[in-house]
Amino acid sequence: MSTTRVEPIFEPIDHKSSVFEQLGGEPGVRALVDRFYDLMDIEPDLAALRAAHGPSLDNAREKLFWFLCGYFGGPDHYVERFGHPRLRARHLPFAIGAAERDQWVVCMGRAMADLGIAAPLADRLLHSFYGTADWMRNREG
Repeated sequence: MSTTRVEPIFEPIDHKSSVFEQLGGEPGVRALVDRFYDLMDIEPDLAALRAAHGPSLDNAREKLFWFLCGYFGGPDHYVERFGHPRLRARHLPFAIGAAERDQWVVCMGRAMADLGIAAPLADRLLHSFYGTADWMRNREG
């Protein structure tokens, strides 16, 4: 018996421009990151995720902005400052389980919805973010 891998089916998105451009460049990425961390700070169901970030979100806010600019096809601010992202290695000091993974993805989904990012693009990004967040898990639960 053979197994077939089923991939999600997405609505078409604009492939003529980068995600960075579709989000509005640096101002759009900044707005997404700011909304993401603002939600993390105020939503009770994101408490475990917020607790993992320590008392201030300022450093995380900047690093995510720098990273996402390059990840989305814009300037490689993060790589210019720190070199290769090494995401898993850089997140090993933090306890990341299924709850933190899920809260991160939910928070980003809410941020994209709040900013009115088109559903086809948001769906693709959430699929990608989920895979990355799942790969960063370093504890059970």
